[in-house]
Amino acid sequence: MLETSARLLRLLSLLQARRDWTGPELASRLAVTTRTVRNDVERLRTLGYPVEAVAGVGGGYRLGIGAALPPLLLDDDEAVAVAIGLRTAAGGSVSGIEDSSVQALSKLERILPSRLRHRVSLLAKTMVTLPGNGPVIDADTLTVIATACQDHERLRFGYLTHGGQSGVRVVEPHRLVNAGRRWYLLAWDPEKDGWRTFRVDRMDIHRPTGPRFAPRPLSDEEVAERLAFAFATVTWRYRARVTVFAPAEYVAQRLKNVPIEPLDEHSCVIEAGSDSPQMLALHLGMLEAGFTFDEAEAPELANYFRELSERYVRQPGSGQPAPGQPG
Repeated sequence: MLETSARLLRLLSLLQARRDWTGPELASRLAVTTRTVRNDVERLRTLGYPVEAVAGVGGGYRLGIGAALPPLLLDDDEAVAVAIGLRTAAGGSVSGIEDSSVQALSKLERILPSRLRHRVSLLAKTMVTLPGNGPVIDADTLTVIATACQDHERLRFGYLTHGGQSGVRVVEPHRLVNAGRRWYLLAWDPEKDGWRTFRVDRMDIHRPTGPRFAPRPLSDEEVAERLAFAFATVTWRYRARVTVFAPAEYVAQRLKNVPIEPLDEHSCVIEAGSDSPQMLALHLGMLEAGFTFDEAEAPELANYFRELSERYVRQPGSGQPAPGQPG
């Protein structure tokens, strides 16, 4: 009986690890006959686990959706990964899941073997989570968007652009993406007849979702390229087209996910963006190379560079008063 129970747990773990299994594959993993696999599947069904039979050559099995959440069987690395993920989620950028994350982490750590509890504790002690100033997203909003992506249902939402303009958008959602402390939606905008990227913290979802649409083909490489460009420019409030007097390869090593257009062997043009002119100036300064841009296209950035220049000139020891001090 003990051997049978252990085998049932192993079978349940395999069914959770992959969507479809053939009978011979399960038999090979469990070192039993296909007849024993069939009997064990029936035992799992008797215990309430919705194991479905899959039609096809040789037949197969998959774990379906039941009325209750079955116990998750995790290996050592998976258990540690879940524990660290829950710790991160407890102080992350998604609101409404902090308490649930702490409760789930408490349950998990209570049943972890001592060797795994030590690994989790060691990682927790060496991890430092810096407080972020990014927007906090409601978990329910993310769930609605993710479901619409999966079910291919149109989304209607109010949207506030980086320029402060508001309006209602109706799009075909494709991919929900997390980058740092921000969440983005990549979607096809029928009105604009093109792909657009939206910041989720600027979206006010209108319900219900729908109607359904036929998803447009878009490879993972194309998704990555569109998101890289959007992260660098479109989604930011302050943007600038900057000519950098350095090779494109050098700039690419310094700035990640920034569109770069080589001009010659010694210069290139980049499309840079940020939520503040201060941060944009910081990134340009870190290039350690000369650059120029059109002041009329980026007046806030130009003004900040002038303020920064005056501040450095009046640094302590320069013989000139610092800002805020009498001359």
